[in-house]
Amino acid sequence: MDGDTLYSIGELARRTGLTVKTIRFYSDRGIVAPTDRSPAGYRLYSIDAVARLDLVRTLRELGLDLPTIRKVVDRELSLPEVAAAHAEALAAQIRVLRLRRAVLMTVAERGSTPEETELMHRLAQLSEDERRRLIGDFLDAVFGGLDAAPAFAGVMRSMTPELPDNPEAEQVQAWMELAEMSLDPGFRTMVRRMAEDLAAEQTRSDMMGPRRDIAAVVRDQVGPALAAGIDPASPQADPIVAAFTAHCAHLLGRPDDVELRRRLATRLESVSDPRRERYLQLLAVVNGWPAPESLAPVFDWSVQALRVRTRQ
Repeated sequence: MDGDTLYSIGELARRTGLTVKTIRFYSDRGIVAPTDRSPAGYRLYSIDAVARLDLVRTLRELGLDLPTIRKVVDRELSLPEVAAAHAEALAAQIRVLRLRRAVLMTVAERGSTPEETELMHRLAQLSEDERRRLIGDFLDAVFGGLDAAPAFAGVMRSMTPELPDNPEAEQVQAWMELAEMSLDPGFRTMVRRMAEDLAAEQTRSDMMGPRRDIAAVVRDQVGPALAAGIDPASPQADPIVAAFTAHCAHLLGRPDDVELRRRLATRLESVSDPRRERYLQLLAVVNGWPAPESLAPVFDWSVQALRVRTRQ
Protein backbone atom coordinates (compact mmCIF):
# COMPACT_ATOMS: atom_id res chain seq x y z
CA MET A 1 0.00 0.00 0.00
CA ASP A 2 1.29 3.46 -0.81
CA GLY A 3 1.21 6.63 1.23
CA ASP A 4 -2.14 7.70 -0.30
CA THR A 5 -4.02 4.71 1.10
CA LEU A 6 -6.58 5.50 3.81
CA TYR A 7 -7.52 3.15 6.63
CA SER A 8 -10.64 2.62 8.64
CA ILE A 9 -10.50 2.55 12.43
CA GLY A 10 -10.68 -1.26 12.32
CA GLU A 11 -7.71 -1.49 9.94
CA LEU A 12 -5.80 1.02 12.04
CA ALA A 13 -6.51 -1.06 15.14
CA ARG A 14 -5.09 -4.18 13.48
CA ARG A 15 -1.94 -2.29 12.44
CA THR A 16 -1.29 -0.67 15.84
CA GLY A 17 -2.59 -3.29 18.25
CA LEU A 18 -4.83 -0.68 19.90
CA THR A 19 -8.54 -1.21 20.33
CA VAL A 20 -11.08 0.55 18.14
CA LYS A 21 -12.47 2.20 21.27
CA THR A 22 -9.04 3.61 22.19
CA ILE A 23 -8.38 4.98 18.71
CA ARG A 24 -11.83 6.57 18.64
CA PHE A 25 -11.11 8.11 22.07
CA TYR A 26 -7.85 9.66 20.81
CA SER A 27 -9.56 10.78 17.63
CA ASP A 28 -12.39 12.49 19.52
CA ARG A 29 -9.82 14.48 21.47
CA GLY A 30 -8.00 15.61 18.36
CA ILE A 31 -4.82 13.70 19.11
CA VAL A 32 -5.13 11.53 15.99
CA ALA A 33 -7.48 13.29 13.65
CA PRO A 34 -9.03 11.51 10.63
CA THR A 35 -7.76 12.47 7.20
CA ASP A 36 -11.12 11.97 5.48
CA ARG A 37 -14.51 10.32 5.75
CA SER A 38 -16.00 7.44 3.76
CA PRO A 39 -19.23 7.97 1.77
CA ALA A 40 -21.01 6.38 4.72
CA GLY A 41 -19.43 8.87 7.12
CA TYR A 42 -16.86 6.58 8.71
CA ARG A 43 -13.50 8.07 9.68
CA LEU A 44 -10.50 7.29 7.51
CA TYR A 45 -6.85 7.73 8.46
CA SER A 46 -3.57 8.04 6.56
CA ILE A 47 -0.46 5.94 7.19
CA ASP A 48 0.88 8.81 9.33
CA ALA A 49 -1.75 7.93 11.93
CA VAL A 50 0.04 4.64 12.60
CA ALA A 51 3.26 6.37 13.62
CA ARG A 52 1.30 8.99 15.56
CA LEU A 53 -0.60 6.33 17.51
CA ASP A 54 2.61 4.43 18.24
CA LEU A 55 4.08 7.62 19.74
CA VAL A 56 0.90 8.31 21.70
CA ARG A 57 0.91 4.79 23.14
CA THR A 58 4.58 5.09 24.13
CA LEU A 59 4.06 8.45 25.83
CA ARG A 60 0.98 7.18 27.67
CA GLU A 61 2.91 4.16 28.92
CA LEU A 62 5.57 6.58 30.17
CA GLY A 63 2.89 8.39 32.14
CA LEU A 64 2.36 11.62 30.18
CA ASP A 65 -1.08 13.20 30.34
CA LEU A 66 -3.21 13.57 27.20
CA PRO A 67 -3.06 17.40 26.91
CA THR A 68 0.74 17.24 26.95
CA ILE A 69 0.78 14.37 24.45
CA ARG A 70 -1.42 16.34 22.07
CA LYS A 71 1.00 19.29 22.19
CA VAL A 72 3.92 16.96 21.55
CA VAL A 73 2.39 15.21 18.54
CA ASP A 74 1.26 18.60 17.18
CA ARG A 75 4.84 19.85 17.69
CA GLU A 76 3.70 22.62 20.01
CA LEU A 77 6.11 21.24 22.63
CA SER A 78 9.58 19.78 22.22
CA LEU A 79 9.58 16.08 23.06
CA PRO A 80 13.09 16.21 24.67
CA GLU A 81 11.99 19.09 26.92
CA VAL A 82 8.80 17.30 27.89
CA ALA A 83 10.73 14.08 28.53
CA ALA A 84 13.25 15.92 30.74
CA ALA A 85 10.50 17.58 32.79
CA HIS A 86 8.59 14.33 33.14
CA ALA A 87 11.71 12.43 34.14
CA GLU A 88 12.36 14.98 36.86
CA ALA A 89 8.81 14.66 38.12
CA LEU A 90 9.10 10.87 38.13
CA ALA A 91 12.36 11.10 40.06
CA ALA A 92 10.59 13.10 42.74
CA GLN A 93 7.78 10.54 42.88
CA ILE A 94 10.30 7.71 43.11
CA ARG A 95 12.03 9.41 46.04
CA VAL A 96 8.70 9.72 47.84
CA LEU A 97 7.83 6.09 47.13
CA ARG A 98 11.23 4.94 48.39
CA LEU A 99 10.69 6.87 51.62
CA ARG A 100 7.24 5.37 52.09
CA ARG A 101 8.49 1.87 51.33
CA ALA A 102 11.35 2.26 53.78
CA VAL A 103 9.00 3.41 56.55
CA LEU A 104 6.59 0.54 55.91
CA MET A 105 9.40 -2.02 55.80
CA THR A 106 10.79 -0.71 59.09
CA VAL A 107 7.36 -0.74 60.73
CA ALA A 108 6.84 -4.33 59.60
CA GLU A 109 10.28 -5.48 60.77
CA ARG A 110 10.11 -3.76 64.15
CA GLY A 111 6.45 -4.25 64.90
CA SER A 112 6.32 -0.52 65.58
CA THR A 113 3.63 1.28 67.56
CA PRO A 114 1.54 4.03 65.93
CA GLU A 115 3.65 6.63 67.77
CA GLU A 116 6.90 5.14 66.50
CA THR A 117 5.47 4.93 62.99
CA GLU A 118 4.52 8.60 63.07
CA LEU A 119 8.03 9.56 64.21
CA MET A 120 9.67 7.46 61.50
CA HIS A 121 7.41 8.96 58.86
CA ARG A 122 8.32 12.47 60.00
CA LEU A 123 12.04 11.71 60.07
CA ALA A 124 11.93 10.14 56.61
CA GLN A 125 10.32 13.25 55.13
CA LEU A 126 12.76 15.81 56.50
CA SER A 127 14.38 18.07 53.95
CA GLU A 128 18.16 18.18 53.59
CA ASP A 129 18.30 21.39 55.67
CA GLU A 130 16.10 19.84 58.35
CA ARG A 131 18.29 16.73 58.48
CA ARG A 132 21.38 18.91 58.85
CA ARG A 133 19.79 20.86 61.68
CA LEU A 134 18.77 17.67 63.49
CA ILE A 135 22.27 16.19 63.29
CA GLY A 136 23.82 19.58 64.02
CA ASP A 137 21.81 19.77 67.24
CA PHE A 138 22.99 16.27 68.19
CA LEU A 139 26.66 17.09 67.54
CA ASP A 140 26.38 20.40 69.42
CA ALA A 141 24.92 18.56 72.41
CA VAL A 142 27.76 16.02 72.29
CA PHE A 143 30.75 18.23 71.49
CA GLY A 144 29.60 21.75 72.37
CA GLY A 145 31.76 23.65 74.87
CA LEU A 146 34.55 21.10 74.98
CA ASP A 147 38.07 22.49 75.03
CA ALA A 148 39.39 20.00 72.52
CA ALA A 149 42.06 19.91 69.87
CA PRO A 150 41.28 21.01 66.29
CA ALA A 151 41.09 17.34 65.39
CA PHE A 152 37.62 17.34 66.96
CA ALA A 153 36.27 18.99 63.82
CA GLY A 154 37.31 15.91 61.89
CA VAL A 155 35.61 13.66 64.44
CA MET A 156 32.38 15.60 64.04
CA ARG A 157 32.55 15.39 60.25
CA SER A 158 33.15 11.65 60.48
CA MET A 159 29.94 11.33 62.54
CA THR A 160 27.76 13.31 60.12
CA PRO A 161 25.33 11.34 57.91
CA GLU A 162 24.82 12.58 54.34
CA LEU A 163 21.75 10.98 52.81
CA PRO A 164 22.14 11.03 48.99
CA ASP A 165 19.58 12.66 46.70
CA ASN A 166 18.33 9.28 45.48
CA PRO A 167 18.81 6.98 48.46
CA GLU A 168 18.22 3.25 48.41
CA ALA A 169 15.60 1.84 50.78
CA GLU A 170 18.25 0.53 53.19
CA GLN A 171 19.84 3.99 53.34
CA VAL A 172 16.51 5.57 54.27
CA GLN A 173 15.94 2.89 56.91
CA ALA A 174 19.42 3.47 58.32
CA TRP A 175 18.85 7.23 58.35
CA MET A 176 15.60 6.86 60.32
CA GLU A 177 17.20 4.65 62.96
CA LEU A 178 20.24 6.91 63.18
CA ALA A 179 18.04 9.99 63.55
CA GLU A 180 16.06 8.29 66.30
CA MET A 181 19.29 7.49 68.12
CA SER A 182 20.50 11.08 67.84
CA LEU A 183 17.29 12.24 69.55
CA ASP A 184 17.64 9.75 72.43
CA PRO A 185 18.81 11.55 75.62
CA GLY A 186 20.51 8.41 76.92
CA PHE A 187 22.53 8.00 73.73
CA ARG A 188 23.50 11.67 73.78
CA THR A 189 24.70 11.37 77.36
CA MET A 190 26.79 8.32 76.52
CA VAL A 191 28.43 9.94 73.49
CA ARG A 192 29.00 13.18 75.44
CA ARG A 193 30.86 11.23 78.11
CA MET A 194 33.04 9.63 75.46
CA ALA A 195 33.69 13.04 73.90
CA GLU A 196 34.75 14.44 77.26
CA ASP A 197 37.17 11.56 77.74
CA LEU A 198 38.55 12.10 74.26
CA ALA A 199 38.87 15.83 74.88
CA ALA A 200 40.84 15.16 78.07
CA GLU A 201 43.24 12.96 76.13
CA GLN A 202 43.59 15.39 73.23
CA THR A 203 44.18 18.51 75.32
CA ARG A 204 47.13 17.08 77.22
CA SER A 205 50.06 18.40 75.17
CA ASP A 206 53.70 17.41 75.11
CA MET A 207 56.54 17.32 72.62
CA MET A 208 55.13 14.26 70.86
CA GLY A 209 52.53 16.23 68.91
CA PRO A 210 49.21 14.66 67.78
CA ARG A 211 48.55 11.20 69.15
CA ARG A 212 46.00 8.44 68.77
CA ASP A 213 43.21 8.06 71.30
CA ILE A 214 43.13 5.23 73.82
CA ALA A 215 40.65 3.17 71.82
CA ALA A 216 43.00 3.18 68.81
CA VAL A 217 45.96 2.18 71.00
CA VAL A 218 44.07 -0.76 72.49
CA ARG A 219 42.80 -1.86 69.08
CA ASP A 220 46.30 -2.00 67.61
CA GLN A 221 48.01 -3.65 70.57
CA VAL A 222 45.31 -6.09 71.66
CA GLY A 223 44.13 -7.16 68.22
CA PRO A 224 47.00 -9.63 67.62
CA ALA A 225 46.47 -11.23 71.05
CA LEU A 226 42.80 -11.72 70.33
CA ALA A 227 43.58 -13.18 66.91
CA ALA A 228 46.08 -15.57 68.53
CA GLY A 229 43.41 -16.83 70.94
CA ILE A 230 45.25 -15.72 74.10
CA ASP A 231 43.06 -15.90 77.20
CA PRO A 232 42.82 -12.39 78.73
CA ALA A 233 43.17 -13.90 82.24
CA SER A 234 46.24 -16.03 81.38
CA PRO A 235 49.88 -15.21 82.15
CA GLN A 236 50.50 -15.00 78.38
CA ALA A 237 48.35 -11.85 78.40
CA ASP A 238 50.51 -10.09 81.03
CA PRO A 239 53.04 -8.49 78.64
CA ILE A 240 50.25 -7.40 76.27
CA VAL A 241 48.32 -5.72 79.07
CA ALA A 242 51.52 -4.13 80.40
CA ALA A 243 52.33 -2.73 76.96
CA PHE A 244 49.03 -1.03 76.32
CA THR A 245 48.58 0.24 79.90
CA ALA A 246 52.08 1.76 79.78
CA HIS A 247 51.21 3.47 76.50
CA CYS A 248 47.92 4.76 77.90
CA ALA A 249 49.62 5.94 81.11
CA HIS A 250 51.98 8.04 79.02
CA LEU A 251 49.06 9.33 76.96
CA LEU A 252 47.16 10.41 80.08
CA GLY A 253 50.19 11.59 82.05
CA ARG A 254 49.44 9.25 84.94
CA PRO A 255 51.38 6.44 86.62
CA ASP A 256 50.72 2.91 85.38
CA ASP A 257 49.05 1.64 88.52
CA VAL A 258 45.87 -0.16 89.62
CA GLU A 259 43.86 3.06 89.58
CA LEU A 260 44.85 3.73 85.98
CA ARG A 261 43.88 0.22 84.95
CA ARG A 262 40.49 0.55 86.60
CA ARG A 263 39.99 3.85 84.84
CA LEU A 264 40.95 2.27 81.52
CA ALA A 265 38.50 -0.59 82.06
CA THR A 266 35.68 1.88 82.73
CA ARG A 267 36.64 3.94 79.69
CA LEU A 268 36.74 0.90 77.41
CA GLU A 269 33.39 -0.34 78.72
CA SER A 270 31.96 3.03 77.66
CA VAL A 271 33.60 2.89 74.25
CA SER A 272 32.34 -0.66 73.69
CA ASP A 273 28.70 0.39 74.25
CA PRO A 274 26.79 -1.41 71.47
CA ARG A 275 24.91 1.80 70.68
CA ARG A 276 28.16 3.45 69.56
CA GLU A 277 28.92 0.59 67.19
CA ARG A 278 25.37 0.61 65.88
CA TYR A 279 25.61 4.34 65.12
CA LEU A 280 28.80 3.77 63.13
CA GLN A 281 27.20 0.89 61.22
CA LEU A 282 24.18 3.00 60.31
CA LEU A 283 26.41 5.92 59.38
CA ALA A 284 28.31 3.73 56.93
CA VAL A 285 25.07 2.60 55.28
CA VAL A 286 23.70 6.14 54.95
CA ASN A 287 26.97 7.54 53.56
CA GLY A 288 27.71 4.56 51.33
CA TRP A 289 30.94 3.77 53.19
CA PRO A 290 32.42 0.30 53.73
CA ALA A 291 31.02 -1.43 56.81
CA PRO A 292 33.19 -0.59 59.84
CA GLU A 293 35.18 -3.27 61.61
CA SER A 294 33.61 -4.34 64.88
CA LEU A 295 35.93 -3.50 67.77
CA ALA A 296 33.67 -5.00 70.43
CA PRO A 297 35.75 -8.22 70.74
CA VAL A 298 38.96 -6.22 71.25
CA PHE A 299 37.39 -3.97 73.87
CA ASP A 300 35.75 -6.91 75.65
CA TRP A 301 39.10 -8.74 75.78
CA SER A 302 40.81 -5.65 77.17
CA VAL A 303 38.16 -5.03 79.83
CA GLN A 304 38.35 -8.66 81.00
CA ALA A 305 42.14 -8.50 81.14
CA LEU A 306 42.09 -5.27 83.13
CA ARG A 307 39.39 -6.38 85.58
CA VAL A 308 41.22 -9.64 86.32
CA ARG A 309 44.37 -7.68 87.17
CA THR A 310 42.70 -5.07 89.38
CA ARG A 311 40.77 -7.34 91.71
CA GLN A 312 41.70 -7.05 95.36
